[in-house]
This record gives sequence, C-alpha cells and structure tokens, in this order.
Amino acid sequence: QVQLVESGGALVQPGGSLRLSCAASGFTFSTHAMSWYRQAPGKGRGLVARITSDSRTNYLDFVRGRFTISRDNAKSTVHLQMSSLKPEDTAVYFCHARAFPWSDGYWGQGTQVTVSS
Repeated sequence: QVQLVESGGALVQPGGSLRLSCAASGFTFSTHAMSWYRQAPGKGRGLVARITSDSRTNYLDFVRGRFTISRDNAKSTVHLQMSSLKPEDTAVYFCHARAFPWSDGYWGQGTQVTVSS
C-alpha cells in the first residue's frame, strides 16, 4: 500500500521559514522522482520543485533561491526547506512521487502552509 504522508505545515509570519517533510512507503522510493506541488484557495495545483532519482533538482521561478528540495533515500523522505516566505506562498502543499515522466504517480494528502502576520 503506497503512502505519502506530509508534515510540517504551519502558520508562519512573512519572512519566516518552514521545513516540510514527506514520508514515503509502499514503493521503491529511490527510483522515483519526488516533487512538491501547491494549491492556493480557488486555484489549481501547480509544481513547486522536483528532485529526480539521481538528485537533480528544478524549481519554479517564484521559489528559486528561497526553497530547497532534498531527499533522504535511506529514510524514504523528501523535504522542502522554505525561507523568506511570502503571503502568496499560502497554500496546501502536496508531495508527489512518480517513476517515469508519463506516470500518474502517487499523491499525499497535503499539508497547510499559511503565511500571515
């Protein structure tokens, strides 16, 4: 049974930092690209950052330089370190795993990040 369990979401002030984690189980973590997506209220779900099975990373422009994605294959965990948070970063953040670019992959249930003073 595949599971992706996100944690670390919280209410944080603008300019603050958060670290999101996603614990994976039920599949071969090391062979999957892992991604973080986010969905703000009233908007669609969009990619934030991805790390491939060989640890190459890519970021969307609006988070590059502020967010860092990393993975720990020994613990089957992917992290998203977020800093210099802005109110527009407020969203539900979802973890996603896929073996191939054409795969539907697996989704977590999401964790809420709220950036507000």
